[in-house]
Amino acid sequence: MKDHFITEIQIKDFKCFDDFKADGFTQVNLIGGKNNVGKTAFMEACYINLSAQDVKSFSYALYDIKFRREKLNLLYNEVNKKEYIEESHNIFTKSNINKAHYSIDEENGIKVYHFEMVNSEHPDIFVNVNEFSFEFYNIDNINYIDNFGFSNANIVTGYASIQKRDEENYLNKILKLVDPNIESFKIIEDKPQCKVSGNYLNITELGDGVRHTVSILTSLYSSENGYLFIDEIDNGIHFSILDTIWKTILTLSKELNVQVFATTHSKECIESFN
Repeated sequence: MKDHFITEIQIKDFKCFDDFKADGFTQVNLIGGKNNVGKTAFMEACYINLSAQDVKSFSYALYDIKFRREKLNLLYNEVNKKEYIEESHNIFTKSNINKAHYSIDEENGIKVYHFEMVNSEHPDIFVNVNEFSFEFYNIDNINYIDNFGFSNANIVTGYASIQKRDEENYLNKILKLVDPNIESFKIIEDKPQCKVSGNYLNITELGDGVRHTVSILTSLYSSENGYLFIDEIDNGIHFSILDTIWKTILTLSKELNVQVFATTHSKECIESFN
């Protein structure tokens, strides 16, 4: 196991977890179970724990998980940021990598955000809400894929990493297994496209399985020396190619030094992983 991988975590006061502990994590981890048992919440807590390297990255993680849950097409503005990060108050996570605690206090009738982060130059910070900038940023090699897959912009970034390694043919090989009609994959005018019968089509025209596969592979390259979280990993993917997907993830995660967490409620997906 690499030193930067999570092997154990404690989660308090977050979603369905009052006080939860788990350990024994490896490089690639699959969390299985029925719907609404906390699989996604568990991954979100791990994502927050790892992202909490300073106030801006911690705040981004709090905002990001709420925004993904809401699935709303709202403008990314300060009003929404404030609302979203305040709804996740009092979360506590402690792993072998980091301790991250966020709470909202009050001083003289004014809200004060309290950020506690072990992996930070400033591990204990209090910020008056009126002085908080709401300027966030995400950490490039900590990535989270929800049911909608990677955004086009993120796919473009991940594909650039594939190109730097001259491994475009590897992606094409996997995509042909997903859909034998696919000849190749390219980024054309900042849009992910696949060549089918001599014509390039946006991946949105080729079904959820193709887009999800592209999301998984490009995000692995984007997460080099970091972490990747994949919600409902089998989304849109036919059970007959699950073995291929898992072999690819196991191979690339080792090659790229990425720790992977994924969820599923599919029996076939769990059997394939095992």
